[in-house]
Parts: sequence; C-alpha cells; structure tokens
Amino acid sequence: DATVRADASRLRQLFENLFRNAVEHAGADVAIEVRLRDEGEETVGFAVVDDGPGIPAADRENVFDSGYSTTADGTGLGLAIVQQVAVDHGWTVTAEASADGACVAVGDVARVDDWAGG
Repeated sequence: DATVRADASRLRQLFENLFRNAVEHAGADVAIEVRLRDEGEETVGFAVVDDGPGIPAADRENVFDSGYSTTADGTGLGLAIVQQVAVDHGWTVTAEASADGACVAVGDVARVDDWAGG
C-alpha cells in the first residue's frame, strides 16, 4: 500500500490504458494485478501484470512508440499514452519479461508519506 504524487486524472488514464491493453491482447477473462515495487524511502514503483500471452522480447522496446501495434486492428496509442503520462510525471516505464504474462513497470514515482488529500 502506498500513496503517490500524481495528477489523478492522468494516473487514471495510465491504468485505463494498461487494463484495456490487457483485455485486448489476452481476452475478457484476463486476470490483472497491480504490484507495488518498493524502491526506497522517497520513491516507489508499480507494475501492472496480466496472465495473458506476454509481450514478446522483440517488441518490448517498440510497444511504447505511437502507432506501433502487434494486432491488425490496434491503434498503437494505448501504451504510447501510458509512456507520455509516465514521462510527464518524471517516471520511467518499461515492458518487462514476466513468468505471469505481460508486465509494464513504472518506476521513480514520488512517494507521499503523510498526504492529507486535496
């Protein structure tokens, strides 16, 4: 459990795109999990992992390029938007190998310890 500093609507957009991407590539029955990655006292990371087919190693560097899609009917915008949201926040984002399926990891996220909201 962690509270992070982010623009709420942009963070929601990041998660919506990752969840939609999982469903489009793995089907409606895909299981999706958000995993916290502790990076230190001031930063935290998280990974969105699904139990679908995963992201082939050859595609991992390109999946964030605008217009790049591994499906014939894909727009190639979902993960490009994820990357832009991450960059706009000063975060890193990578597609990683995972035994569970696809994994998109976001790092260098500022942790907020005693955030009172607002």
